[in-house]
Amino acid sequence: MVASIATSAFFPASSGKSPLSKSANGSGETVKAVNFSTTPVAPSQSSRAKSAIEAVSKVEGYAAIEPDKVAPPLPSTPAPRTIYNQLPDVSFWLATVMAIVIAAADRHFTLPDWRPKRPDMLSDAFSFGKIVQDGLVFKQNFLIRSYEIGADQTASIETLMNHLQETALNHVRSAGLLGDGFGCTPEMTKRNLIWVVSKMQVLVDHYPIWGDIVEVETWVGSHGKNGMRRDWHIRDYNSGQTILRATSLWVMMNKLTRKLAKIPEEVRDEIRPYFFERMAIVDEDNRKFPKLEELNGNSAEKHLRKGLTPRWGDLDVNQHVNNVKYIGWILESAPMAMLEKHELAGMTLEYRRECGKDSVVQSHTTVYSDCTNSARQDSASIHCEHQLSLESGANIVKARTAWRPKQGQNKGIVGTVSTAHA
Repeated sequence: MVASIATSAFFPASSGKSPLSKSANGSGETVKAVNFSTTPVAPSQSSRAKSAIEAVSKVEGYAAIEPDKVAPPLPSTPAPRTIYNQLPDVSFWLATVMAIVIAAADRHFTLPDWRPKRPDMLSDAFSFGKIVQDGLVFKQNFLIRSYEIGADQTASIETLMNHLQETALNHVRSAGLLGDGFGCTPEMTKRNLIWVVSKMQVLVDHYPIWGDIVEVETWVGSHGKNGMRRDWHIRDYNSGQTILRATSLWVMMNKLTRKLAKIPEEVRDEIRPYFFERMAIVDEDNRKFPKLEELNGNSAEKHLRKGLTPRWGDLDVNQHVNNVKYIGWILESAPMAMLEKHELAGMTLEYRRECGKDSVVQSHTTVYSDCTNSARQDSASIHCEHQLSLESGANIVKARTAWRPKQGQNKGIVGTVSTAHA
């Protein structure tokens, strides 16, 4: 019924005379219909909607609210001003940035390489080291730091010797032969065996300065039945010029009894695949070292330094004095005039016995000049015989050193700064 009333309101019946067949009160009397104009004016949409709403409200029994009488909406109040709603709209810029990022990813766009291009500043120049030449040679680079140079503004011999020792241990570790001990293979660890150096020879071509990068190569080879040979070659990283060459002989010692031992076959099988038969020094110094009594009996210049004792920092993990420390003790008795005008060109060391933390050492140096004219000795080559001995007289190390006049070519940054401030 509601639907029909609403329909009739929007779609009124056509005009004309139409008698009703049934009276409004239900009787049979005929009632005449009211005549409408043949051309009625169509009601507006709003009036038809109003009529429909009134008809529906009368049928359903509730009062309809006319559209014209609906209260207008309340005016909206603006949001309170805060720091957030006053910020500028950056959505456009964010969308632009995201579009650039997506486009760069699609085109595999890469940023310019920010790393410096100088060879001495490459990050991989100071890597841990690597094994080269079919796994037989270990190579590692070192930067000469300010605290490693001496009064000559060059790296000290102790610094270079520390580089030799470091690369030797890193070589063993990189090859996978490092057991629980310090520089020991797994089979050596099982038998309480350690390596000890018996002889070393070093030839120095020139000394690097602060900021230089040195490239150290080391490898091992066989030596007799119960020994191993290890060689080194140090070059300048940028120029490739030789800085130092060294060779050494190593034997085994029982860590508990402190006596020399033979190399077991199990240990030899571990290290044999890494032997590389190449010699860093072809003409080795195999001359016999003189005895201390023979040195005291000649008329050469002699120097003695007593009371040298090891500090805790001088000991290695095997609880004896580090090999590099012996070199410092040898130079303790060298005359200052020679150190000021000459530089170490080479040395040969023969290790006789270990030195413990409670030992008291004496350093003996005998100086021989290649020139008999004292006025020209500053420009002449010098060689020295050295001995380190305990107070009891037992020999620890015998050494022979060769010295050449300083060339004056070492002009580092430190010297330039000092001259400018003088």
